[in-house]
Amino acid sequence: MDSIHKISKTIVPMMQILLEDGTLNGNPMPKLGKEQIIEIYKTMVLCKIFDDITVKLQRQGRVGPYVTIRGQEASQVAASFAMDDKDWMFPSYRESAALIARKMPLRNLYLYWMGDERYAGDAANGNNFPVAIPVSTQIPHAVGVAFGAKIKGDRIASLVFFGDGATSRGDFHEAMNFAGLFKLPVVFVCQNNQWAISVPRNRQTASETIAQKAIAYGFEGIQVDGNDIFAIYKVVKDALEKAKNGGGPTLIECLTYRLSDHSTADDAKKYRSQEEVESWKKKDPIDRLRLFIEKNGIWSAKDEEQLLSECEGKINAAIKEAEAFESPKFEDLFKHTFAEMPWFLKEELDELKQVYDGKEPEMTNKVEKIEGSFP
Repeated sequence: MDSIHKISKTIVPMMQILLEDGTLNGNPMPKLGKEQIIEIYKTMVLCKIFDDITVKLQRQGRVGPYVTIRGQEASQVAASFAMDDKDWMFPSYRESAALIARKMPLRNLYLYWMGDERYAGDAANGNNFPVAIPVSTQIPHAVGVAFGAKIKGDRIASLVFFGDGATSRGDFHEAMNFAGLFKLPVVFVCQNNQWAISVPRNRQTASETIAQKAIAYGFEGIQVDGNDIFAIYKVVKDALEKAKNGGGPTLIECLTYRLSDHSTADDAKKYRSQEEVESWKKKDPIDRLRLFIEKNGIWSAKDEEQLLSECEGKINAAIKEAEAFESPKFEDLFKHTFAEMPWFLKEELDELKQVYDGKEPEMTNKVEKIEGSFP
């Protein structure tokens, strides 16, 4: 693909279909109709605008620390579109685009970034597990659900997202070993964005690829151009079907790049060059797909203008709804961990109520309301 990351063509296969100029390289296309391709494009643009606006909201103190997704829209959106609604998705903190693609209400996503965890139990979120903040802890969870599905005979699969840094954690290796041993219906999607915060990929592992790590655990690993929606969709779709048909797990390494900072608490200029960033901007997944649909006569400048307006309207409405959401109750601090509140939590709750003379303290929103629309 490029000089930044050399790809092994002997250890694991590499899949690419859509080139940077919006043309196809001759590899077989996945079964996607024009409407589906346009829907994927619209979703990626929505995710990009969501990302841009949320960074601005964080700078204004209206959301907490935020983890950016810019540059990784294709890896998340295309993989999510390949899933069935009944499949389970396990996100890390960087999967806002995957959650949007999986139809999580934008309001719920904003509630999460505003620090309100009540979003997690909303049935409207679909078969998406809550966001995992500790690196790699969601990977064993995905394997556990896949194990349960196999025991019950349910024809479903679980898909888990994680970054290249997560492959240095024990959770990753334990989950891979268990999944390979029992041939579980799980798909591991590593978004190799080249940097684990400030640690480059070549300081994470001596392996030539991340995908080849699957070989040690007895199942298939494959690399894919992580900025190519066609390649990602095809590889993930095939892996999910294989998993549901008893073929076991697959490790997919999406070669992509984080174009922005690791998070709103990071300054990537301190550890990577602008030349590197600019070289990856030329591989932008949204620009690449737009070139393809324009060249094939299914998208126009007028369509683009209308889409941008619609996306901004949806996001502004979601922000307004999230900021107007009712304040949490004091008891919520003690709920939702156990099916029935245990005695020691009840004692703590009673003690705190006594501090406030038997009344619950008033809880208010943690962010200041600032009038105006965005961007």
